[in-house]
Amino acid sequence: MEKSFKLESSMLTGSLWKPVLLFALPLAATGILQQLFNAADIAVVGQFTQERGAIAMAAVGANAPVVALLLNFFVGISLGSNVVIANALGSGNHTIVRSAIGTSVLLALLGGVLMGVVGEIIAAPLFASLNVPEEVMEMAVLYFRIYMLGMPVILLYNFEAAILRGAGDTKTPLMVLTMSGIVNVVLNLVFVIGMGMAVEGVAIATVVSNLISSILLLIKLLRSKTEICLDVKNLSMNRGVLVRILRIGVPAGIQSSVFSLANVIVQGATNSLGTIVMAASSASTNIEIFAFNVLASFGQACTTFVGQNYGANQVARCKQILKVCLVESATLTIVAILLIISMGRGLLGIFNGDPEVIETGFLRMMIIFPAYIFSLTYDTISGYLRGFGISLMPAVLTTVAICGSRITWVYFVFPLAPTFATIMAIYPISLGLAALFLGIALWIKKPATTILRKQREQEARLEETGQTEMAVSL
Repeated sequence: MEKSFKLESSMLTGSLWKPVLLFALPLAATGILQQLFNAADIAVVGQFTQERGAIAMAAVGANAPVVALLLNFFVGISLGSNVVIANALGSGNHTIVRSAIGTSVLLALLGGVLMGVVGEIIAAPLFASLNVPEEVMEMAVLYFRIYMLGMPVILLYNFEAAILRGAGDTKTPLMVLTMSGIVNVVLNLVFVIGMGMAVEGVAIATVVSNLISSILLLIKLLRSKTEICLDVKNLSMNRGVLVRILRIGVPAGIQSSVFSLANVIVQGATNSLGTIVMAASSASTNIEIFAFNVLASFGQACTTFVGQNYGANQVARCKQILKVCLVESATLTIVAILLIISMGRGLLGIFNGDPEVIETGFLRMMIIFPAYIFSLTYDTISGYLRGFGISLMPAVLTTVAICGSRITWVYFVFPLAPTFATIMAIYPISLGLAALFLGIALWIKKPATTILRKQREQEARLEETGQTEMAVSL
């Protein structure tokens, strides 16, 4: 059998410390590589478009929260596929596994086409509503339109990766992303330096690299000899499976999009402070996300491990999974943050050598990083609850904590002191609220404890019934 199924068995038996780490590290590396390739887009246009550098950086940076808002909803839905596949593998229901794979692939393609069409329609009015400076507007809209054209293959890669992760395979998406990412960087240089393009060059390179990665994973699924394979005859919408995917995935998508929606609003306030602040925030965001990918990988690990163990009726083991994910996530996230801070100004200088851009970006990093302790807490708890199929509550609480507080801050507090530091202050506040709310949700739901209690009560009733029947027979 393939490695994915060896990893699957390690999820269900033995110590969890090593298997969780082996699952999460490739996942974190995938996110970091993805961000490196995104950062390459900004670095190339910032360094090799002459006097247009800061404007091109600002244009790509202005796209980041908008693209994330649209993309993260469907990436969240792909987590529904992850959970359904993990549960089915844990319970040994391979019919559901294969049906979920076919449904997921078709859902990705249809969703990508829909997003592409909507994106082309809303591009100009969307950026006009975000206070994007006039000199940045044309480039920002151009980048967005090209990116939206590639949405079908971008979503396909993310759903294919979610399918493989549901079986415990995080290495294959990493290897594929590495290959396609190298192509992305090469094409960036060819289009921008060799052909004199700006944001359109890096946008085209991004779409082409995602096309390559989605094709490679599709071939992997079509040729697989395990249960994690795509059979053309299963390439249809199974209504029951689709409902299960959406029941878990839509709230997860909303939860993911909430961050992006709030960040779009915060980006609008940031844009009002000028091109320098926009460029600095864009560069800093691309560095911060490295540490965020570390903590986020353990949230996804928690979802998959809990999903398989819950499917296998090993509920007591799920509580241990949460503890392991929290400890490992905190340890590695702190290490990542310390490394990034120690090189912070130098890393910012890669994007743009302007001292003002560097200092403004470093200010953002110093405010954001301490709040990551809150991020890893609520992200891991959300992953834990999602593994049990509890997805709506985390989504609602995150919406209130993140979106509600940031919108309130931008519209009522920021106007009183319209500075970059004022905008940044809402991040630790909102992330702290999210961690508090999700902690309360975990305390209320206690899924593992509740399930174990019900099982004990059922066993007691069966035992009592058996004793009664025996007494009657005597």
